[in-house]
Amino acid sequence: MAIEGRGLAQRYGRRWVFRSLDLTVGPGVTALLGPNGAGKTTLLHTVVGLRPSRAGSLSVLGVDMMRRGGRQAVAAQVGFLPQTVGFYPGYRLCEYVAYAAWLKGVERRELDQRVRAALDVVGLSDRASSRMRTLSGGMIKRAGIAQAIVARPRLLVLDEPAAGLDPAQRIELRRTIRGLAQSASVFISTHAVEDVKHIADTVLVLRAGEIVFSGTVHELEAAAEPNADGDTALERGYLTKLRATGASR
Repeated sequence: MAIEGRGLAQRYGRRWVFRSLDLTVGPGVTALLGPNGAGKTTLLHTVVGLRPSRAGSLSVLGVDMMRRGGRQAVAAQVGFLPQTVGFYPGYRLCEYVAYAAWLKGVERRELDQRVRAALDVVGLSDRASSRMRTLSGGMIKRAGIAQAIVARPRLLVLDEPAAGLDPAQRIELRRTIRGLAQSASVFISTHAVEDVKHIADTVLVLRAGEIVFSGTVHELEAAAEPNADGDTALERGYLTKLRATGASR
């Protein structure tokens, strides 16, 4: 498994975001759905080691993240796209991606080829020399994906990658994610329920710090109650799980 967590706990001050949360992420694409405030970003930050879990056990790519040095041991094998992509405005796009590769330990002799390959995957090869400040919001998001994949990670964690993208860009993003899943496990949080139908092998629904559903897209669609809100079976299944009490699978 790419990620195995048991009894994970995280809080901000006195407020617990989640307590005793179990998580399993395997091969392919695992999509994490949930409303604002459910704890999606906090869970992703925990998985990639930005916020060590306060309890339980967490294994990422077979590495114990709770032991000293665990995060450093797995860092080069995990690519992460945060919800907000940070960058130096004066950097050229190729420099931005090359810097990420350097941080991941990519050897200098491989840097140029890795950068070109990553930019080609996200369709930004023609903007390699552009300053970051000149890129559109959609391009910045794709640049963020490029920096996440440049070291060829075994696990790719994407936090709301479709946010701010127009319909055409979202379609292209789906293609990109499906392609990336051929060589890496992908764990993605999103509000775009319908995008999930086209990319996810497994769907998790997080509600108030608790995973209330784990299964396939078809299983989530089949969980929909007849009178549930939503324009599609998937939306109805998702909202059914959010509103159910004691929901599981």
